[in-house]
Amino acid sequence: MNGIHDMGGLHGFGTVEVEFDEPVFHSEWESRVFCITQVLDTLEIWNLDEHRHEIERMNPVDYLAAGYYGRWLFAMEQLLDRKGIVSREEMERRIAEYRADVRHYSPLDNSRRRWPLAPGERVRWGAWRKEVQVTPRFAPQQQVRVRNIHPPGHTRVTNYVRGKTGTIVQVYDQAWVFPDTRAHYQGENVQPVYSVRFSARTLWGVQAEADVFNHIDLSEDHLESL
Repeated sequence: MNGIHDMGGLHGFGTVEVEFDEPVFHSEWESRVFCITQVLDTLEIWNLDEHRHEIERMNPVDYLAAGYYGRWLFAMEQLLDRKGIVSREEMERRIAEYRADVRHYSPLDNSRRRWPLAPGERVRWGAWRKEVQVTPRFAPQQQVRVRNIHPPGHTRVTNYVRGKTGTIVQVYDQAWVFPDTRAHYQGENVQPVYSVRFSARTLWGVQAEADVFNHIDLSEDHLESL
């Protein structure tokens, strides 16, 4: 889908502030969100691409204001609610109780909670490579064009590279699960991934430096022959 998350090449966000002594976390709550994420990612509730797509669904204003870990938190809250594990009502009630500094939190109603998940409902988290054979359609040094696609769901093709021509510099010829369909449980569609080299001027126009290049990893279904 096209949204504010796809910010490459956009203008109007002001000067980039460079932090030379940037801390790992700017606030304590960020470290807590990081830890919560690490725990939930081991529980096989959602996959990586599903989580990424949930962030893409954020309201643009909220996306810009939330920051990196705020977006992670949003996605976790949405997915836990949708999957019937922790409801939005429960989250809001706990937040209100925490702010009110109550002595005892209200008891939870676990009667309709979908937890623990049945073995058949559990999903793998990270990037996934299957142990099967695939035959790449493209080869190193071959010129290819990125397909100009605008799907309503998740895609790993960033907007600024669509329709642009580049050269394959490396073929990852293992059977990688395709993120665009995995995010929506529409099949694994295993396929090779390619590192494609683009000149900066191809991507950004004549204002870019002439001797700068970008290398972008793209799935086979994102590419087409010239």
